[in-house]
Amino acid sequence: MELIQKLILNDYRYIRNDVSQLSSGAPVYHSILTGIAQGDGRTHSTYKRAGIDKDVGAKAIEELQNRNIIRVEKPKKVFTSWNENETVDNKLFFTTPFLRFWFAFISPLFKGIRDGNYDEIIQRFTNHKNEFMQLTFIELSHELLKLSFKEDSIDTINTYWDRNIELNIFAKTVSGKCIVGTCKYTNSKVNKNELSRLEELCKKANIKADIFVIVAKQGFSNELKSLKSETLKLLTLKNFKILIESTS
Repeated sequence: MELIQKLILNDYRYIRNDVSQLSSGAPVYHSILTGIAQGDGRTHSTYKRAGIDKDVGAKAIEELQNRNIIRVEKPKKVFTSWNENETVDNKLFFTTPFLRFWFAFISPLFKGIRDGNYDEIIQRFTNHKNEFMQLTFIELSHELLKLSFKEDSIDTINTYWDRNIELNIFAKTVSGKCIVGTCKYTNSKVNKNELSRLEELCKKANIKADIFVIVAKQGFSNELKSLKSETLKLLTLKNFKILIESTS
């Protein structure tokens, strides 16, 4: 928070001008971007949060893509559990983490920040920090897994979602093995129930997982650690050091 105040809040007016130039400053674009930053990124929920209809939202998203502010990911219909006529929302992602932070915390609270009152943003960031960090944790976990599977390397990795379930990690190895996983950016240890939940989600989506992966900020219960095997990978923050090593 000290760095946020020093580098962002104190320079709010200058950064706001840069962001407005990037986004054209149109209110509908800012409503869409705030909806993405504060929600799950699905198009329907984003339109609802922004208070706009589908047609207006679709045009705004196209323009924001052209401006390279967001990218669109389509769901992957890869399982027999999908009905032929079933429609699932696309997901919207920011191309840079800073803009996601800006539209989640700065833009909606601009009046207080503009006037030098930071109490509201400090409170909001404190209350929603872990929730906000979750997406970044997922994206870093994907990069970690790319480096962790060496003998049978990762061929594709992304998230999976349909109308009923969502998986943080859905990957295929070069040999064709299916990896399913979850990422928990929480302040408590993950227990066996999380593995049972993953198994149930796979059953619901008719996914045959060869390997389960759980990535946890605070580690795991002893019961879950005792189940660690070739088909259950457990990763914690200390494993992320290979990302630093890979860039040096």
